Amino acid sequence: MAKLIFQEELCKGCGLCVDACPKGVLAIGTEINGQGYNYIERAHPEKCVLCNICGVVCPDVAVGVVEE
Repeated sequence: MAKLIFQEELCKGCGLCVDACPKGVLAIGTEINGQGYNYIERAHPEKCVLCNICGVVCPDVAVGVVEE
């Protein structure tokens, strides 16, 4: 079974995954990680179709779909 994973400490809040997501699942959050960046949050996880476009566009490999 696949699931959306997210590594807050790797995220630099660039927003590429937010813009690329066809379902609007992700958003830039208000929380700040250890690097000082507002990281991405799952705004609408129920809409995720596990397409992995977020993982393809993320330059920091902070988000993506993995098999469990």
